[in-house]
Amino acid sequence: MENVDVARIFDEVADLLEILGENAFRVRAYRTAARTVEGLGEPAARIAGDGGVGALCELPGIGKDLAGKIVEIVETGDLGLRRELCEKLPETLVEMMRIGGIGPKRARLLYEELGLKTVDALEQAARQGRLRSVRGLGETLEARILRGCLEHKARIGRVRIDEADARAAPLRAFLESAPRIERVEIAGSLRRRRDTVADLDVLVASRHPGAVADHLERYPDVERVVARGDTKCVVVLRSGMQVDVRIVEPESFGAALHYFTGSKPHNIAVRLLGVKRHLKINEYGVFRGARRIGGRDEESVFRAVGLPWIPPELREDRGEIDAAREGRLPHLLELADIKGDLHMHTKSTDGKNTVLEMAKASAALGYQYIAITDHTHALAMTKGFERAGFEKQAREIAAAQREVPELTILRGAEVDILEDGRLDLDDRTLEELDVVHVSVHSKLDLPEAQMTERVLRAMRHPCVHVLAHPSARLIGKREPIALDMQKIVRAAHDLGVLLEINAQPERLDLTDVHVRMARDAGCRFVIDTDAHRTSELHFMHYGVGQARRGWCAAADVANTYALPRLRETLRLRRDGRRPAIRMSSQERARA
Repeated sequence: MENVDVARIFDEVADLLEILGENAFRVRAYRTAARTVEGLGEPAARIAGDGGVGALCELPGIGKDLAGKIVEIVETGDLGLRRELCEKLPETLVEMMRIGGIGPKRARLLYEELGLKTVDALEQAARQGRLRSVRGLGETLEARILRGCLEHKARIGRVRIDEADARAAPLRAFLESAPRIERVEIAGSLRRRRDTVADLDVLVASRHPGAVADHLERYPDVERVVARGDTKCVVVLRSGMQVDVRIVEPESFGAALHYFTGSKPHNIAVRLLGVKRHLKINEYGVFRGARRIGGRDEESVFRAVGLPWIPPELREDRGEIDAAREGRLPHLLELADIKGDLHMHTKSTDGKNTVLEMAKASAALGYQYIAITDHTHALAMTKGFERAGFEKQAREIAAAQREVPELTILRGAEVDILEDGRLDLDDRTLEELDVVHVSVHSKLDLPEAQMTERVLRAMRHPCVHVLAHPSARLIGKREPIALDMQKIVRAAHDLGVLLEINAQPERLDLTDVHVRMARDAGCRFVIDTDAHRTSELHFMHYGVGQARRGWCAAADVANTYALPRLRETLRLRRDGRRPAIRMSSQERARA
């Protein structure tokens, strides 16, 4: 159990107790415990395992009873008290109580009088005009609750990072055009480059909050203003996405940027470091007593607690605080480090452009090399190739190479892994290719053990260089296949197979958590766009963001290598030898 899971259970207990009208001090105790556990610098499970209840009792706000409950959650994955409370009330009321205009008392009232248990049921009752029949609810409040239901659904319906970028970029440009706004930054999970985003958090530096609010309300995509104040304005865009705009004075901008970038556990960890130095850190600055000693920039916040600046992508309370304190933060990969793209498709299969068009577009990006990796024939919908198709494409690649001499075009393929782990291409053709990716596209519902062995068998083939989009997930559309990722990572390390970080925004596969796991295990990666048209070559920055969230330096990613080193890496894998991770002194210093 992660700290956030323990905290989530305590928060749910507090919510249920509040709905039941229990003692406010008891409710507050569980909320305090949730925040304490969430803000720990190490896993509560480790503390419980090392020192038991006694060690947990040393944490602020944690007594013997709560410590025992933490142990129960860690050991069982749940809490008996939570289950008991759920027998008294449907746990879906917790979600319902968070709708604007509801709260714990009304949630219970609506459940007892109308039998409403879910947000969907609440929305339907509001549409039918049934809420106004309950004492204390009138037509105006009913309309507010209906709006709250719709906004809640929009908020919980997270959007992909590319969709969030598409909404954030023009809004930022619009705000920057106002004369009284000094600086604008996107904050929140989008700045941390999470793969999905719920709300947009925007930070504005200005001494004229009224002018900022006036300007924001004139943004053409604003459907409705939810709240307006001197420090915060909330609007809902036509897409249903909520935007929280925070307004601070320039002297506080760095502290506010850190605070509103998050994540919450990271912020708590930094504030606790401040407490140990008798400092108060909030969105307005770093304070010693009443005197502000930092906050104009983020560096001053970190410097106040003895840390170097930590990149936003790492701020998830996954060890970055200790790494920063001990000088172990990696020099993260940057987009400029990428020297080529090793996974793309052409119109010969399911792409939209020719080899030559993909090559010219890649050369325009400054790449040294690319690999053309069209599908094999088992994936019928893509018009995939057998041997004859790859032979024909080899001639097309040679012709394109003459047209674009500044770019090396490698021959490759994305080869389907069949149900039994065999590859969907003959060995003779595989041996002639420069880069071989393997991936799962069919029979996605196999049990974990069978699916894992299927993928492992494919990885053991000596011609395989890359395991492409390993989990086969499509964000918001398709769940990941069942894989024992630890076994996959171990095999990738032992065999020298590269793991792909697929930069398609609907994939971003590997996940950031699995990238970190594989990186810590000594694996190496390739970041590819899996582009099916020239415009998708620009997706590379999404893959770089995912790699950064997984703590990757340039040396961890094979397509940061110059062409000779890349060729050697591919050749060593083909020869059955695991390529060593060799770094220059400059690379070692950066990593």
